[in-house]
Amino acid sequence: MSTPQSARALSINNINPHVKAAKYAVRGELAVRSEEYRAKLAKGEGKDLPFDTVIAANIGNPQQLDQKPITFFRQVASLLENPLLLEHEDVLINSLGYKSDVVERARWLLKEVKSVGAYSQSQGVPGIRESVAKFIERRDGYPASPKDLYLSNGASSGVNTLLHIICQKPSTGILVPIPQYPLYTATLAVLDAVCVPYYLEEARAWGTDLEAIRNSYSKAVSEGTDVKAIVIINPGNPTGASLPAEDIKAVLKFAAEKKLVVIADEVYQTNVFIGEFISFKKALRDLQKESPGEFDNLELASLHSVSKGMVGECGHRGGYFELVGFDPEVAAEIYKFISIQLCPPVLGQCFVELMTHPPVEGEPSYELYKSEFDGIFNGLKERAYALFDAFKQMEGVECQTPAGSMYLFPTITIPPKAVEQAKKEGRQPDEFYCFRMLDATGVCVVAGSGFGQKEGTLHFRTTFLAPGTEWTGRIVKFHQDFMEEFRG
Repeated sequence: MSTPQSARALSINNINPHVKAAKYAVRGELAVRSEEYRAKLAKGEGKDLPFDTVIAANIGNPQQLDQKPITFFRQVASLLENPLLLEHEDVLINSLGYKSDVVERARWLLKEVKSVGAYSQSQGVPGIRESVAKFIERRDGYPASPKDLYLSNGASSGVNTLLHIICQKPSTGILVPIPQYPLYTATLAVLDAVCVPYYLEEARAWGTDLEAIRNSYSKAVSEGTDVKAIVIINPGNPTGASLPAEDIKAVLKFAAEKKLVVIADEVYQTNVFIGEFISFKKALRDLQKESPGEFDNLELASLHSVSKGMVGECGHRGGYFELVGFDPEVAAEIYKFISIQLCPPVLGQCFVELMTHPPVEGEPSYELYKSEFDGIFNGLKERAYALFDAFKQMEGVECQTPAGSMYLFPTITIPPKAVEQAKKEGRQPDEFYCFRMLDATGVCVVAGSGFGQKEGTLHFRTTFLAPGTEWTGRIVKFHQDFMEEFRG
């Protein structure tokens, strides 16, 4: 017999209103419908559908879309999960294709962690943090300290920690780029804090516009918002932009002037097709060298993750953040906050160590590692440009040249009749377009309105992780049919 609704303690009307207010488009209604289509096809019930496969281009989840794991990482992980295999080193090497450096790394990591089934220190395994510090030094040419590093449950957990510490009261504001990855707006909604949007410049390859940042800051302050931090996503999500050094330094100078914490989300740092990745840490150290004393108190938190890049180990939930210039008492509160959550997944921490300390030239696993890494990178770049070329064929669609990350964020211009139909269905025009695309092609993308966009503009975000390029033709054909249907 069912329990009457009124007998329950919780209803939609008495749960935390801030959770209800949060929105997270990349796993929203479009994604739910696409999974229903996928399930239908898997059961052999999709004969009525105009497609035979679903392409999940809505979320940066590489291995769901057939990106193969890097062999070195998974071989080491297999030994960490089952150390008994190390008692049969000859079988591993002579019969199963493991290299000696795989065995050595697994033994070293087991010495550091004891067991991947045990808790670690809340801040992360000391030996792994030392390895990450060396990686940052190699990358930037400046020292890094393990004591400033916090291993995390993916970069998302690090963002959550930082925003919890920074958001003191409902009037606390965080400058967030628009378009943005909705983790930021959703977390601020849950914390009952203020998202202060600043718009990126699409005409300048989605670069930062310092004037736009200043205007957003000034407007928020004039309305009583206590703006405490600025978020930068570089390379960009959803835009795919890669920021030049002058943009990065301009943001750092502004943050120093206004006493803002800089949160640098750098999870796509190896996904750069044009130019080179410059970390905010390197840019800050360069500024400190150029102008001694002027930037010493600037607080920077930089984040990285094993989920993106060529690693694509989203499910292992590994990441880290580095604090630069933070008050030791604040750092102690950050440590306390992460301690409440005990520790990040230990196997995820090991993947962070492998990502930041992969095989190097001369080591037995290097040749295969380099081949796999380059193969993934070149495949991503090839598919990015195939999509870019497809968009060039589509009426009223404009897209910036692929520069980095895993996404393209094209502008779409659709006929007034389509906008009217969207209104009738109670949807945003770009959301309406994306639903029609899914229903016609099986390709799931995310409407630009889920990330934020300038008023009067429409976009969608698509990944280019799905294998092959056949599905780009589906989008071109759909768009042609859509424009014809609503023209005139």
